Order: sequence, then C-alpha cells, then structure tokens
Amino acid sequence: MARLASIATAVPPFVLEQQDIAARVRAQFSQSSVVERLMPVFANTGIERRYSCVPVEWYYEPHTWRDRNTIYLQHATNLLERAATDALARAGRSVDAVDAIVVVSTTGIATPSLDALLMERLPFKRTVRRLPIFGLGCMGGAVGLARAATMADAFPGSTVLLLVVELCALWFRRDELTKSNIVATALFGDGAAAAVLTSGDDRGPAVMGSGEYTFPGTLDVMGWDVADDGLSAIFSRDIPHLVEHELRAIVDAYLAEDGLARAQIDHYLSHPGGTKVLDALESAFGVPAGSLQDSRAVLTAYGNMSSVTVLFVLERALREGALSRGDWRRALVSAMGPGFTAAFVTLER
Repeated sequence: MARLASIATAVPPFVLEQQDIAARVRAQFSQSSVVERLMPVFANTGIERRYSCVPVEWYYEPHTWRDRNTIYLQHATNLLERAATDALARAGRSVDAVDAIVVVSTTGIATPSLDALLMERLPFKRTVRRLPIFGLGCMGGAVGLARAATMADAFPGSTVLLLVVELCALWFRRDELTKSNIVATALFGDGAAAAVLTSGDDRGPAVMGSGEYTFPGTLDVMGWDVADDGLSAIFSRDIPHLVEHELRAIVDAYLAEDGLARAQIDHYLSHPGGTKVLDALESAFGVPAGSLQDSRAVLTAYGNMSSVTVLFVLERALREGALSRGDWRRALVSAMGPGFTAAFVTLER
C-alpha cells in the first residue's frame, strides 16, 4: 500500500500583489472601454497575492514562444530542485534512494524532460524510472499523485518522487484584451511541489484509491490555445455549472466502487480553481458553505497555480489544517482539468 511520506512546496521570488496587478491591467488597456467591465474579476477571485518567476516589469516587453520557454526550463528546474530536496529531507530519504520519478507540468515544453534535467543537478541513481506527464492542466497534481502511488504499489519497498511545477504567469499576453486573458491574469501564479510516496512503510496517510471521469463533449471547456507568442488560456463559463449540477453523482459513483459514501469522507481537499468553483464544489459535496478552508486559504495566498495548487492544499492540510489533527479517517483529494475531467484520490489515516 502506497503512503504519502512527505510533501514540500516552493514558490519563485517575485510577489504579485493583486491590487497592484489590477491597477497595471487597467492602465495597460486604458484606451478600451471593455476593460472596466472585466476589472471586477480581480476583486472577486479572493486572491491577495501570487508569485512569479520574473519581475513584473518583464511583462511590459514583447516575448516570443522561445523566450518564454527558455525561462520556463530554467525556473521550473530550479523550483523542482528546491521542492524535491525539501520533500526528501522531510521523508528521511536520500536522493539516491529514489526508485522512480513522476513529473507533471503543462506550462512549457521540455525535451529532454524536466526529470532528466534534474538528474544532472541531484545525484539520483542512473537506473531510476522516469514518467513525465504533460497536458493535464489543473488536474495534474491529483493525477500525478495517483500515478506515483500506482508505481509505488507496483514495486513493494520502493520510493517514488512526485514532482509538479507550473509557471502559469509566464504566459500572460499583454496585448490581448479578452475575457479569458483577463481572468487568467487575475488568477494564475507560479509554484512547484514535491511528494515522496513509499510502499512497505507505515508512515503517512495511505493512498486507498484513485479515479477519473471525463465529461463527454467538453473538449472546449478548459485548456491552452497555442499562439505565435505564447499560450492563451481557454475557460468556459460552464465550469461552475458542470461542477454544481453533475459532479455529485460522479463523486458518489467513484466512492461506491470502494464501498464508500460521502458521509464517510471527513475532509475534502480540492483544487481551488476560483471562488465560484469552490462554492460549486461545496454544493456538490453536500458540505456547508466555507467548508473548503484549506483550498480557500491557498487560493488567497498563492492564487491558482494550475496542477500544483492541490498539492499546496494537501501540504497545508497536513501541516496546519484539516489533516493536522488526529480526528479524521478519510479525505478526498480532487481536481478538474482539460478534457474536461475530474480526478480523485482517496487518502486514509
């Protein structure tokens, strides 16, 4: 049985204060009357600050796809090195004890992949198994956790390192006055996380199950549109509606596969896509409004870091939140991403 031995997070050095970014966006598009209709999104996100791998002045200059991806490769590897080192230290594992690496990211292209780049910095053994995963967007953290647990289960006594990194803010397009671009500018930040999963050990929460559900006919709900100068976010206004009105039955069916019901889940740890999505999740789970406290706290302090964010929620829950106390038995980790797909991981104390 795979267990979560440790988890660690990392953010880049530059802070984006929400009020400052809102003022800059208003000034950037001051010649258009459209911008004022979109400005309330900055206040409605519930975000106070986010983090960026580049200073805010960088965004005022034009940048090509190649420029952005070069920065992605450098900073993604830097953040993963920090997160991996911290997670392994917390788990009491050395770098050369890692048997497999799972790397999740969707905000840049790396070939050789990020795990190979990291192997030139840290002394992983040369026989380590590598699994890079691309294209999962916001659900990548939950799916990565599930895949890492599966690998740990498959090789008893093994240590698997999960690495997740996204540099979402790097792709802000300064000349695109569209609702999706403004929403992305108000929501997204940069960050990384690492988790150590083990089998044959009795430390940490056990990964009891995982699953996914892909909604039919929803390829245009969420994703990236590839442009000449970068990646442009795709959002649908239907996301909260899909969550509120269709997710409950999907969650119930997923839990029923393991003989469980929502009443047996003590805590829900969800990717905070935004305040409206969190409201819809609470409705779908049948919990009181405001119950997803760890998810809301992470959204406020870090913004939406795509796939990384749910691991920030999990780390907070274990350190000082819902899972820091000994009064829980089961928790459900969830995230949704392009596809449109919902991903779940069940943890048991």
